[in-house]
Amino acid sequence: MNKKKTFSQFRKIAFAEGISFLVLLFIAMPLKYFADSPLAVRYVGMAHGVLFVAFIVWAFLVKSETNRSFGWLAKSFIASVIPFGTFYMEKQWKREEDAITE
Repeated sequence: MNKKKTFSQFRKIAFAEGISFLVLLFIAMPLKYFADSPLAVRYVGMAHGVLFVAFIVWAFLVKSETNRSFGWLAKSFIASVIPFGTFYMEKQWKREEDAITE
């Protein structure tokens, strides 16, 4: 697969995963506990879970295709479990993607 395309897909998945995490934390969870509406957590949680798994899979793909270090992978994982982490890493990931030459 094209290295640049894989990295681009990774960044898009990271953005979607970050959005789903924030929606889960700041909308769905308060609805569950303060408005007694657990349905939001079920659907948003499921979407977030799928996006999280996709994020991890693509992080491994990027690591293997672009010869990133294990530290890069660990840093990406940490960014995915901290609120706003994927948005914080976006600028660095964009620079790394732009630096890729086929």
